[in-house]
Amino acid sequence: MSEILINVRPGQTRVAYLDENVITDFKVQRKTVPTFVGSIFKGKVLRVLPGMQAAFVDIGLERAAFLYVGDIVTQGLNQAMVNPDLSSEDNGEGSEEIVLRTLDVQPHENATLPPIQDLISAGQELMVQVAKDPLGTKGARITTHITLPGRNLVFMPTVNHLGVSRKIEDESERSRLENLVKDLKPDGGVIIRTAGEGAQKESLSSDLTYLSKLWRDVQKTFSLRKGVSLVHSEISMELVALRDLLSEDVSRVLVDDAKTYKKVVHFVGQFMPKLKSKVRHYQESKPLFDLYDIDLEISRSLGRKVWLKSGGYIVIDEAEALVVIDVNTGRFVGKKDLEETIFKTNLEATKEIAHQLMIRNCGGIIIVDFIDMERETHKEKILQALEREMLKDKAKNTIMSMSELGLVEMTRKRTRPSLRSTLCEPCPYCEGRGYIKQKMTVAQEILREIERELSIPAKDASARTVRVRCHSEVADWLYSEETDAIEGFEANNQTSVAVKIEPSYHTEQYEISWLAG
Repeated sequence: MSEILINVRPGQTRVAYLDENVITDFKVQRKTVPTFVGSIFKGKVLRVLPGMQAAFVDIGLERAAFLYVGDIVTQGLNQAMVNPDLSSEDNGEGSEEIVLRTLDVQPHENATLPPIQDLISAGQELMVQVAKDPLGTKGARITTHITLPGRNLVFMPTVNHLGVSRKIEDESERSRLENLVKDLKPDGGVIIRTAGEGAQKESLSSDLTYLSKLWRDVQKTFSLRKGVSLVHSEISMELVALRDLLSEDVSRVLVDDAKTYKKVVHFVGQFMPKLKSKVRHYQESKPLFDLYDIDLEISRSLGRKVWLKSGGYIVIDEAEALVVIDVNTGRFVGKKDLEETIFKTNLEATKEIAHQLMIRNCGGIIIVDFIDMERETHKEKILQALEREMLKDKAKNTIMSMSELGLVEMTRKRTRPSLRSTLCEPCPYCEGRGYIKQKMTVAQEILREIERELSIPAKDASARTVRVRCHSEVADWLYSEETDAIEGFEANNQTSVAVKIEPSYHTEQYEISWLAG
């Protein structure tokens, strides 16, 4: 059975989803860093870039948002642009995944996207929805294909398309749901969500009525707004999590804040009345997340190295362009032979890799470097094991075949910042590189800089001393290991070199200047 834990504190809200007491999904939202995914804005086009078939749109955030031509609603082309596989994608990441699906909409092979300059122009006002939050130096990703998620279905007022989540596999159930929605005659597109399996007409009608009214309110608010502004904001993170994760499989929902508990009970009672009894107010003295050592697990998932029970380990490096995972035997020596030891380590690693990708919320391109295996059957079993484990992932992912070098390429839908980028920031000392120069390297740089200074006549003729200001460890190295070089400078240039320790300098920082006298 599964559980949902909602931990609320004045500065942040955290939601953990546990399956058999193991955390498989973790979300955190801080008041100082709100999410805009799913929110609808009245934006103003700043620049249209024909060369990129994209535009920058001001929606009131610090950085302009990015709008691709394929994310613009175009009259007469909407149906052709709807991806036929759209209905088979599940909303694994909740409203974020639903909105992101519009980014996957590609033109039909017989359709051609018009040039973006023919669709929009600078200064034009648009209704847009945020599909991705700003990340790093990039602004938000937006779309004009509005999607409004409900409990059982997603309403898409800008297209006419009917689909059912691929996770609803029973064909008779898929047909039943499609016929029910057709009978409702929605004024727009509809996708039945996984949570809609088994839903009756009344539930679907209730969802559609609510979302249709919401769309009318959005349109009215948009028309009344003057200038760039927020038109509609997505519900709070804990309610989104319940809307998308709460099901019959969840045994209980624990909320440790009284005010949030009342809000959750009201929300669940309104949209999922049968599950209302699962919501409980946690009032024990022991912190909620300590019930399953969740904070310990989160700290473990922020580390670079993750140990396996056998003694092996995996190393996870997150770069801007991709995530690289390396598998190592570590302390595991096995019992039979080397090939069997390697196979068992790789097999154990598949489960931990899937777990770490989910809890860390790694996205984009992922490369897994398994330990080289000789037998083809072992390679196939490892790939199959990884695929089985990734089936538990609620985010869309694709796994490619294993290369001859034992590398597996895969992709995972990036819907929100990773755990590391959410909870951490680049080290101010190394500026995010993850390493610093050796003191010997810095000392050699200082000597080369002194040599350059001595090759140029000093501006002040009375200057006779070159002063070096640097970190204490670098100064110690200069005095102990580079004495000959310094004495050579002094003898050959009739000058002196003075090294001054600056306690506030970091190892790589130094400054060279001339002193008179």
